[in-house]
Amino acid sequence: MTTDAPAFRLGFLTHVQGRDQDAARAYRTAQDLFVAADELGFDVGWVAQHHEPLAGGGLSSPWTFLAHAAARTRRIRLGTAVTVLPLEDPIRVAEDIATVDALSGGRVEVGVGSGSSALEYAAFGRDTERRRRLTSEHLAVLRAALSGEEVGAPGFRVQPAPGDFTDRIWQGVFSTQGAAHAAAAGSNLLLNRAAYGHDAATDEVQRPWADAFLAAWDRPHRPRVGLSRFVFPAKDRRTALRQIGDDVHRAALRMAESGAFPEGLSADEALRRFHAFHGAPEEIVTALRQEKVLPLATDLITQFNPAIPDPDAAIRALELIATEVAPALGWRPAPRTAAVPVPTAPVPTPGAVTARPAGV
Repeated sequence: MTTDAPAFRLGFLTHVQGRDQDAARAYRTAQDLFVAADELGFDVGWVAQHHEPLAGGGLSSPWTFLAHAAARTRRIRLGTAVTVLPLEDPIRVAEDIATVDALSGGRVEVGVGSGSSALEYAAFGRDTERRRRLTSEHLAVLRAALSGEEVGAPGFRVQPAPGDFTDRIWQGVFSTQGAAHAAAAGSNLLLNRAAYGHDAATDEVQRPWADAFLAAWDRPHRPRVGLSRFVFPAKDRRTALRQIGDDVHRAALRMAESGAFPEGLSADEALRRFHAFHGAPEEIVTALRQEKVLPLATDLITQFNPAIPDPDAAIRALELIATEVAPALGWRPAPRTAAVPVPTAPVPTPGAVTARPAGV
């Protein structure tokens, strides 16, 4: 048996949505996905925070959700991609994180970002024009709190006493500058499934971001790159399109209303804009082998959003990812009695320029 480390950790992400306004059912379904992913050997389960309701749900309180998931699972790590940090009290969220980490046996990953919803910022009395500054300020406090330092007032430290979060804090970014800023802060890199506002393919847009992150990294521990991708395997492409196509097209048309995508997109163009890998497992493997950012990723984070497949179809897709797609790309599940391995991205020689694919 080989003892080589897997090429990457395998994750899945859910936005916790359903097909109606029954939030309790959407939450139960998402919890069932965590249980299924845990049993299938996925390394990390992620949730995204949205205070403003999404179609069919959305998750405003991710750490409460993850506390419940911790009780229902045994080995899968639990993370946010992302917690909208400018809208949080960083000391309070540090307490939530430390609590879930203690309850789960140290399985927490912390992804943070600035968000973009003007309505959410208004509801919390925050200025969207200051969102990047607020993110940086709150992240500094959060990092200090999770390091066991005094925060807020002399003599105050969060409890329970946090574990070591040195390499467990992630930042979502949307630019080369943002990627370099995340590296300077010592955060791991989270890349979205789609590059909004760009006509080029998502991986062509994001590869320079990943290169900039690795080139700027100067910490003693090695960096991690989390790559979120829309991956939906099924029996064949026709079946996959039947289960996700309409949802993706409607979502693209909604995105066009805000200017993130062009107006009047066809269904095929909607799938391209969301950088969707769909169809039979072998088709997806072939396509992912051409993905320009995946060679730098330490974590492949699969998701179905903006599609909302039926629960049985979603669990079947997770099964195909874990048993056919990811193994063909070099992943294998960790032994059930072992800790989840943490692969690392290559660190470039200081001053060197990471090679980029032609046309990027």
